[in-house]
Amino acid sequence: MITKTEIDALVKEYENEDFIKDDPVRFPNRFKNKKDIEIAGFMASLIAYGRRDVFTKKLDQLFNLAQNEPYNFILNFEPEILGDFNYRFGKPEDFAQIFSVMKDLYKIDGGLEELFKYGYKNPVDNNMFIPVTDYFYSRVKNAGQGFYFMIPNPRNGGAMKRMCMFLRWMVRKGPVDFGIWNFMPASELLIPLDVHVARISREMGLLNRTSNDFKAVVELTENLRKLDPEDPVKYDFAMFGYGVNNQKK
Repeated sequence: MITKTEIDALVKEYENEDFIKDDPVRFPNRFKNKKDIEIAGFMASLIAYGRRDVFTKKLDQLFNLAQNEPYNFILNFEPEILGDFNYRFGKPEDFAQIFSVMKDLYKIDGGLEELFKYGYKNPVDNNMFIPVTDYFYSRVKNAGQGFYFMIPNPRNGGAMKRMCMFLRWMVRKGPVDFGIWNFMPASELLIPLDVHVARISREMGLLNRTSNDFKAVVELTENLRKLDPEDPVKYDFAMFGYGVNNQKK
């Protein structure tokens, strides 16, 4: 198993502003206004899957459509703004449904911070993401595959990687993360688990579970809390760094 000294050294090496340029977090980093940051982060998290060079080009297109004013884009959203914008599973109508729900969220119910805060204070089956996704599900009809891929159902037991990543950006404070939401401590964040992080964490001896599901997220996060009880998800950067180092060998 990797030692705390070794993994802390990797965090120190990789948790810096250079990380931003190759990560989807670069999109919310364009902005200074809190609502712009959180909306940009959520938009970026929706399609942060697949090849990084491909989805970042798509995000550039999306932010161009939004005229690089994400809060204004959501407040005044109309489906025709999107044209034929799509990404893999996400069709124009899927994006339109998500952004229409977000429009209501910001005009009527306070915004993403209030929604995630509600989920944190009122978890279902010990999962704060269920109230969040239920908000979206209850406000759409005839949603397609792309909608449910971008807003996945936590009741299915999946890792919720992109939502964990978005929450890390918003809650945790650091050179990469914004720390603009303070309704929960960083100690309660969950590691964003994808195939890459899962493989590396097993190589490090930090994860035994073979399925890359929510139970694996909990197991890995609990093991990372043993290394740093106050800030376990900082090791997301160490996983990244370890992976990069291995690829160079």
